[in-house]
Amino acid sequence: MPQPIVLDGDTLSLEDLERVARHDAAVALDAAAGERVRRARAVVERAVEEGRVVYGVTTGFGRLAEVAIPLDHLEELQLNLIRSHACGVGEPLPRDEVRAVTLLRANVLAKGFSGVRPVVIERLLALLNRGVHPVLPEQGSVGASGDLAPLSHLALVLVGEGEAEHRGERLSGAEALRRAEIEPLVLQAKEGLALNNGTQVMTGIGALALLGAERAAATADVAGAMSLEGLRGTPDAFHPAIQRARPHPGQQASAERLRALLAESEIRESHRHDDPRVQDAYALRCMPQVHGAARNAFAYVRSVLEVEANSATDNPLIFPDEGEGGLVLSGGNFHGQPVAQALDVLALAMADLASVSERRIERLVNPDLSDLPAFLTREPGLHSGFMIAQITAAALASECKVLAHPASVDSIPTGANKEDHVSMGAHAARKARQVLRNLETVLGIELLCAAQALEFLKPLRPGVGVERAYRLLRETVPALERDRVLAPEIATAAALVRAGAFAAL
Repeated sequence: MPQPIVLDGDTLSLEDLERVARHDAAVALDAAAGERVRRARAVVERAVEEGRVVYGVTTGFGRLAEVAIPLDHLEELQLNLIRSHACGVGEPLPRDEVRAVTLLRANVLAKGFSGVRPVVIERLLALLNRGVHPVLPEQGSVGASGDLAPLSHLALVLVGEGEAEHRGERLSGAEALRRAEIEPLVLQAKEGLALNNGTQVMTGIGALALLGAERAAATADVAGAMSLEGLRGTPDAFHPAIQRARPHPGQQASAERLRALLAESEIRESHRHDDPRVQDAYALRCMPQVHGAARNAFAYVRSVLEVEANSATDNPLIFPDEGEGGLVLSGGNFHGQPVAQALDVLALAMADLASVSERRIERLVNPDLSDLPAFLTREPGLHSGFMIAQITAAALASECKVLAHPASVDSIPTGANKEDHVSMGAHAARKARQVLRNLETVLGIELLCAAQALEFLKPLRPGVGVERAYRLLRETVPALERDRVLAPEIATAAALVRAGAFAAL
């Protein structure tokens, strides 16, 4: 059996997050982290014993923070918090995103700043390891005080309420726990607040979207290289000297990959000396600059999400090593603005990749621009070829532009104006997820069109990397000889993009 991923609150990688979310990797709690958790819990218990006023522990929440809660009602307070805040609506998050959210919640509690008992983390890990996936409605978070509504639905299942999926069946939370042999949790002081106060929904959705975006950026180079070959373009614009003159890391990486994909091209040699064209259109010539800008943007988003995945984001936070007997401090680490802005950048950069890909598709299907048969069919008129595939790509690219409008610039005051500025980070995450799905499909369509263009240039062979991509696609999608339903083939190509099949070439 593979070794479990060990959570210590500090070193969770986005790749490990994906292993847990999508490949059901086992998870365990680091022993040293467990000790930190116990020390922070002792600070909370002392505060309760001494009758101190601590937000969310011995008081109400939000605008009700001034209301003192009797000690014999502290457990009821935490359960009431979870029940009252479980106001999510809309479709449930997909299974992989639920697993990502659950993992992140466990990891940030493992930092030892949240004041929970170790058993809270252990029960979260039991959900993951035994395949219990709380039903989390995707709408209802404004992204400050964290993702309160969806995280409350996660906590509901821990206490034996709400709903969960287990082995493909949607069940009551109580029944799902029973089948998985997990004891329901009885929340104690601070624990409900520690479970629903954080940015893990926006971060979980966003992290999986980022990993997909990175695969899409690598695929864009492959699709673009194949389109360049199909259009008999020149790779001269990818020369290392040009990139050294403007050394953005993403631009250099994209140009290097394009050169490797196009190496040893017979198509290029066939028109090197007798082609009257001096330069290619921007969608071809400027691929390193456009694709590279997306790579740079994704690197920034990764830097934010890697920090957020290992950050304590609830309130108040417990610092057992500060002051005499530890400190309990109220702050605002639950505010999702850093994540919201990064995910808006993610959506924007992906939208631009979809836009430039669609422009290459247009050049492939338009006989006025390609010197290829109209719409890449051998009998234009009788057959329409890829005419409507380009329209589909245009529709998706346009939708991406709409979705690229930033969520993080919006705010609606909530909580009787106590929570008077919010991030809308969950909106940014969900938009990014949809832009990614559109981008993967647009790139899939470009690969289909570019591969079809290569059919008209045979027996000339494309560059070595392009030929590998062509053969990979042809394993599942044959060349278009006459009109047929393309929707299933578009879905197949998009699935290959999503799986990273072309990114790995």
